[in-house]
Amino acid sequence: MTVVDLPRDGSLDDRVPFLARLESEDREALLALGKELSFAPRIELLHQHEPSSHVLFIVHGWTKVTASAANGYEALLALRGPGDIIGESAALTGRPRSATVTALEPVRAVAVELQRFTGFLAERPAVSFALLGLTSDRTRAADRRRLEFASMNVKERFAILLLDLARTHGRRTEEGIELSVPLSKQELAGSVGASREMVQRLLKELRSRGAVVTGRRALVITRPDILRRIAQGGTRDPL
Repeated sequence: MTVVDLPRDGSLDDRVPFLARLESEDREALLALGKELSFAPRIELLHQHEPSSHVLFIVHGWTKVTASAANGYEALLALRGPGDIIGESAALTGRPRSATVTALEPVRAVAVELQRFTGFLAERPAVSFALLGLTSDRTRAADRRRLEFASMNVKERFAILLLDLARTHGRRTEEGIELSVPLSKQELAGSVGASREMVQRLLKELRSRGAVVTGRRALVITRPDILRRIAQGGTRDPL
């Protein structure tokens, strides 16, 4: 996957993965505790509300983390890829899983049973501190995003989301910057606190200005400069 280097307008998935924070000896010992599993695209690795029995370490491929409300509203919470840990929150608190994790492409992950994982943390304080640091970084990133979004309208939030995705999951094509993660309009809407209908309208308006080209779960950014102006609040008028 080729990541396109665009100016940073925010951060959707901008942090050091958990396994990369560990010393090689700790990383190898941790992965040796588990069993490698393979998942095809669109297969769920973890299910929201299910009890926790293990954690997963992604070694190849990308996943999306989504959560659904009682009324069916679904939000994209994060994208997780190689080196990331998923399912750790439920494992450490004993609560049901708070989100669903779905493969966006072929994924390989190592599953470590809950007791083995917590025992390993107890024996290796450096790994525990690395996990604490990751949790803190994710919390700070989420708080920063909430603060940024509180002062923006939906159009600005949506522009930032598209720029984030282009920076972290974009690849150059003849048309422009194609997002390599297949996300639904509902998931995009949930990421910026909007309705699916609002996202449809924004995409239509962006298409009319030549800023994006869309297809079935496909999106190509042709004019990132337009998105940057919107993200910076340069156009408070309708598109």
